[in-house]
Amino acid sequence: RKYEGALKIRAECPKFQCKKGTVHCCCRRMLYNGPDFVGVQSLLGIMIACEACGFRAIFFPKFYCELNSIEQCWGYSKRIYRELPASSKEADLERNVLQPLDSVPLVAIRRFSTRSLRFMDAYRKGLGGKQAVWSSKKYHGHRVLPGSIMRGLVGVGLGSRTGGLYFRT
Repeated sequence: RKYEGALKIRAECPKFQCKKGTVHCCCRRMLYNGPDFVGVQSLLGIMIACEACGFRAIFFPKFYCELNSIEQCWGYSKRIYRELPASSKEADLERNVLQPLDSVPLVAIRRFSTRSLRFMDAYRKGLGGKQAVWSSKKYHGHRVLPGSIMRGLVGVGLGSRTGGLYFRT
């Protein structure tokens, strides 16, 4: 969109204190009042709406599919989908989509959930990505990681020890 004199408008008002009733006092206010932002519900609003209907909204950080067991189920069904023969018929396409989704076994869903919990526990304990992967494989039979996990990481060269404290590397 073109705004007249956009180069002369400041990025934001001092201390984010825009004058009441103004729409074009700063770039921040102009974006905030733009049609793309006005109609969007806030995350808090979404959470309140979900809770009012008896649901609990869980927001995951972007790019952390290991924390979301649903993403792992999607990956499982996509792998099965790729093994099916290609087709251009609508009935075949529908069947080829539904069959992999229905074929994810309950035991796999439970394993994905446990794996996600294990990764969450690893990140909660301060482990980095490689460390979380290693510990998830090492302690795959456990729901949570042991408290001595940092000593194990140092033993395999994935952590460093300084003055009795363990740090991520």
